[in-house]
Amino acid sequence: MGKTLFDKIWEAHVVKSIPDGPDVLYIDRHLIHEVTSPQAFSALKEKGRKVFRPERTFATCDHNTPTHDQDKPIAEPSSAKAVAALAANTQENGIRYFPLGDPGNGIVHVMGPEQGIVLCGQTLVCGDSHTATHGAFGNIAFGIGTSEVEMVFATQCLMQNKPMQARITVNGILAENVTPKDVILYIISRLGTGGCTGCFVEYAGQVFRDMSMEGRMTVCNMSIEMGAKGGMVAPDSKTFEYIRGRRFAPEGESLEASIEKWSSLKTDEDAVFDREYHFNADDICPMITYGTNPGMGMPVGGVIPSEAVGCDEGSFAKALEYMDLRSGESLLGHKVDYVFLGSCTNGRIEDFRAFAGAVKGRKKADDVVAWLVPGSKQVERLIEEEGLGDILREAGFEIRQPGCSACLAMNDDKIPEGKYCVSTSNRNFEGRQGYGARTMLAGPLVAAAAAVTGVVSLPLPPADADVACGAGA
Repeated sequence: MGKTLFDKIWEAHVVKSIPDGPDVLYIDRHLIHEVTSPQAFSALKEKGRKVFRPERTFATCDHNTPTHDQDKPIAEPSSAKAVAALAANTQENGIRYFPLGDPGNGIVHVMGPEQGIVLCGQTLVCGDSHTATHGAFGNIAFGIGTSEVEMVFATQCLMQNKPMQARITVNGILAENVTPKDVILYIISRLGTGGCTGCFVEYAGQVFRDMSMEGRMTVCNMSIEMGAKGGMVAPDSKTFEYIRGRRFAPEGESLEASIEKWSSLKTDEDAVFDREYHFNADDICPMITYGTNPGMGMPVGGVIPSEAVGCDEGSFAKALEYMDLRSGESLLGHKVDYVFLGSCTNGRIEDFRAFAGAVKGRKKADDVVAWLVPGSKQVERLIEEEGLGDILREAGFEIRQPGCSACLAMNDDKIPEGKYCVSTSNRNFEGRQGYGARTMLAGPLVAAAAAVTGVVSLPLPPADADVACGAGA
């Protein structure tokens, strides 16, 4: 029987197999930030140890950081303390750190690929649940807890039970204005938040082959929102070209030798998965969530259903009560208070290009507060170099500085109680964006439409187009 892509990478990294137990897995890359690393560093220090292989670990600050005045001291005491601790710990242990203001700084899952730290066929971990992002490069990438962060620091290994595997295949050609975020929201709405529990997912089919690397990262990023351990896409020529020329990537003959090796990273035709799911691109349209988990999603032009996959009746009713919505309602025309473009899901340059293209020639609605937050300093720089900043400012938008921002309520960017936010982030549970905040997850085109119209809207046609946008399926 053939092997899956996951099998091949896993087996290449097993240091030791424990009979009737887990495998000891070697870790190629360890990414850290200021939230989950301090306790691990402290525990390591208490044992009189230092980081075993510091050259394998890369650090950035992102969760607690403000998205304005980053050249000034952080005002919030606990955030300032966490960032200072990261700086001290990385210096003491010889770990490369990208502080605020550094050209390489940004959200850990955005700057890692940009800097060429993330390659192909790797095992990669981080004390952050959305580490699955890096599976877009054909990696086994997953989030770990603080005690596991310490274990990687000390040994560069982890003990892991090999998970089950699932394959999600989507074939066909996506309709205009359907983004990678819509694809993954659609899949989660069909499978539910527990649809791939205990599995590592491989995404296959024409839709994922046609996607840009940024799009694949968006999809893999949200794999865990359906219970998966992680997600991955087999590397191809797009992957290799993305990596070429990046700061920490191989160069010259070394890169070509690596590409030759990476080209073999694909699932054998006769490989068998524990679960198989198939979807058609024709069935996917612009999506938005209406409830308090990412599985409670629907077409923007649809109506709120009476149930959601994997959600019991009581939880479903509680979610609608929290959101102050009702089954059978349409969200089109629903008032929007905030719009957030950013996060490790949709804070890349491709997302800003899409958003800027949608608002060009239009004006932000006066009663909408819009936070446009680049995922990294590199994205921030490209926004200006490509002229996107001029387009966005002309339309009435302000571009903030890089960070996790309003994805989660761990910094100053919080959505007020009772307010509705169309957000390009990855989670919408109660209080995720602030106490009492009501989050509607969507892609950058739906977010742009809401920012301009002030209400939930379908993606807008170009400003100079003399056509109406249909209601959608």
